Amino acid sequence: MAPEAITDLFEQIDLLLAEPSPAAEPPSLARLERTLTDGYAYALTLESERWRLERRMAELTTGLQDGDQGPKAEELAVLSDRLSKNGAALAGLRFTLSQLRERATEARASA
Repeated sequence: MAPEAITDLFEQIDLLLAEPSPAAEPPSLARLERTLTDGYAYALTLESERWRLERRMAELTTGLQDGDQGPKAEELAVLSDRLSKNGAALAGLRFTLSQLRERATEARASA
């Protein structure tokens, strides 16, 4: 998934969270659920990428005693940065999705 996809997803979630509470005027439950599904799919993508990054880092650290330590150390630094950004994005997404899930629960209850 492209990096701008998470920006679009957060914009969709923010719009849904900014709408009036379900008691006043519920947003479309289908729209809420579709956005939740998109968010969970993106979270799975981030988790999958995290797993790949961790696996590659483990491969590199295992091979550090072999030659070419400089390039391996550079790649480890890049991977570490990507892993950190991935973790921050995933934490933010999980928090935002929990808010949206609460909104969807309220919408279901008022339907």
